[in-house]
Amino acid sequence: MRLFFSSFTLIALLVVSIIPCGVLAENAPNQHKVLSLASPNNEIVLHFTDEDDLARYQLSFNGKEVIGLSKLGFTFAKALPMYRDFRLSEVSRNRVDSSWEQPWGEQRIIRDHHNELVVKYTDINNAQNIFYVRARAFDEGIGFRYEVPADSSRDITRELTEFNFLNSHQATAYWIPGQGRERYEYLYRTTPLQEVDKAHTPFTVEYTDGTHIAVHEAALVDYAGMSIQRQALGMFSANLAPRADGVLVKKTGSFVTPWRTITIGDEAVDLVNSFMALNLNEPSKIEDTSWINPGKYIGIWWGMHIDKFTWGSGPKHGATTERTMAYMDFAAEHGFDGVLVEGWNVGWDGNWIANSELFSFTESYPDFDLKRVHEHSLSTGVKLIGHHETSGGISNYEAQMEDGFALYQKMGVEQIKTGYVAFGQNLKNRDEQGVMRYEFTDSQDVVNHFIHNVKTAAQYQLSINTHESVKDTGLRRTHPNWISRESARGQEYNSGWAPPNPPEHLPIMAFTRMLSGPMDFTPGIFDFDYEREHGGGPEWGDKPYTRPLSTLARQLAQYVVIYSPIQMAADLPENYLAKPEPFQFIKDVPTDWETSIALQGSVADYVVFARKEKAHRHYSGNDWYLGALTNEDERVINVPLNFLDKGQRYEAQIYRDGDKADWRTNPYDMVIEKKTVTQDDTMTIRLAAAGGVAVRFKQL
Repeated sequence: MRLFFSSFTLIALLVVSIIPCGVLAENAPNQHKVLSLASPNNEIVLHFTDEDDLARYQLSFNGKEVIGLSKLGFTFAKALPMYRDFRLSEVSRNRVDSSWEQPWGEQRIIRDHHNELVVKYTDINNAQNIFYVRARAFDEGIGFRYEVPADSSRDITRELTEFNFLNSHQATAYWIPGQGRERYEYLYRTTPLQEVDKAHTPFTVEYTDGTHIAVHEAALVDYAGMSIQRQALGMFSANLAPRADGVLVKKTGSFVTPWRTITIGDEAVDLVNSFMALNLNEPSKIEDTSWINPGKYIGIWWGMHIDKFTWGSGPKHGATTERTMAYMDFAAEHGFDGVLVEGWNVGWDGNWIANSELFSFTESYPDFDLKRVHEHSLSTGVKLIGHHETSGGISNYEAQMEDGFALYQKMGVEQIKTGYVAFGQNLKNRDEQGVMRYEFTDSQDVVNHFIHNVKTAAQYQLSINTHESVKDTGLRRTHPNWISRESARGQEYNSGWAPPNPPEHLPIMAFTRMLSGPMDFTPGIFDFDYEREHGGGPEWGDKPYTRPLSTLARQLAQYVVIYSPIQMAADLPENYLAKPEPFQFIKDVPTDWETSIALQGSVADYVVFARKEKAHRHYSGNDWYLGALTNEDERVINVPLNFLDKGQRYEAQIYRDGDKADWRTNPYDMVIEKKTVTQDDTMTIRLAAAGGVAVRFKQL
């Protein structure tokens, strides 16, 4: 065990050096203690200390200190603070090695293998002023949370948790601004760690020696979402989104916080191949999950973004009865489970982003007959996917929410896409006196609203896909009807009303946003030649681009790289009919997986995923899929196929960039070919700039 606390006495040094990690370091009276917790493989060691009478922790990886001494504790509006003049003691230890099954997910069986330590910090001057820290060490990282005993009330004014990244001059950060105007919908920044200001989590750091660290949180319940704020060189502290009244978090009685998580690995894919956040959440509160169905859908959506249709009523209204039924016919013919319809309900006319109080969640426009659509759904077997855009009007939505849920349940709806477009994080919530208050997307009250929405939906057997929502923190384990969410800059930014996502966007998100959970990115754009009346794209050379900066093969790769149990084929039906060969991959690829593995990758450069289908309805459970995509640089990747099942032969159905593929001038060039392969083979694949590859390995 390496030692990092410079003020240890010689006696303390000798004691600690001869005991294994995870055992209490007993010190002489009146000297500080160190309590250590090691991961099952002993590569990660978490230390708690009361050195200088401060509550702090430190983290090492492979014998090297990576997170230096970092504060723990709180300050409150009136209650005694918790951090200075505290002594450390051990409460309990535990070891867990078990497995559990997801009803849907990127991996069916999740192993929970960790060591646990609970420590107690006691105020030297007031023995009643105490708090506990429960820590769990996994082979891929650590999580810890505060557990505070009962008190009459506590208004948290600061959470003092720090993340002291050592050797910060050797680190690059990948991040988006925290608590900003666009919520989580920013392009990622790649900067020296020292140049980060306030950042959302997941927050990913890459060191020059290859070590990768990601800071996030798990089980965000009745608490404010955490950003991290730079305080000094390499030193960051928790920054909680404030409530409308300025307090960060209000608590009455005993409480626990979300888990603060630090995932760590030797390479970028180690961050991805972790299920730590899920393991830190409570088991499902829904006993019968048979009504929660993964699947693929199309929708009346992209047409609005490219100005073909409108959300509001009028001659270009997209959500009409006839169009919806036609989309259902297309979905039934090509094996899709549902049709999303946006703009069917009253409230979209005028400046709908500002008019949240005008939305009705039960009254439809005259040209949308919900009963006829329901009857057509029954005849085709294709479900209507509901839509509730709130424009951030939480009070207006909650007043109508159950009526809207009851209506959808009656009409056979199983899934609802909700939206909270409110710029500046100004979500509107009336207090008990009827005064309109404005909240952050990740404030305590709004966090509680999202959970209330999902729990209420479950009573009507409805699943929720939240857009413009708070980040995922693994709560899909506890509430498995929270089936997906957005919480990032998605495909709609590629439609022309804003500068499109650069090619590096997805190779960054794979190692940042996607660490938190499923994303409804809405892939599958096949037509890059549309034009909007008012484009918003940047200049690339001498030509502005207001479309996906992508090859066609990359659009297919997104179905494997970007995980979500519900995947949209986002383009117009006629554009799929015009390219039936690549469309076949979208029809084939599942959305629910037995196993998922991030094989290769480098943050902002490229990523390669392999996933094995789960046996379910139309899927045998025998086939594997591979997806890879790159940034603006062309590259050649060598992919050993040792993930395939031993002793099996597969037909590799390959959809790759053609030799002339160029996202600027020829994004459609694609080669579709077949090869027979086994796990002993290696595939060598060229990815064009902003390109990709998608492969189905069909077991023979």
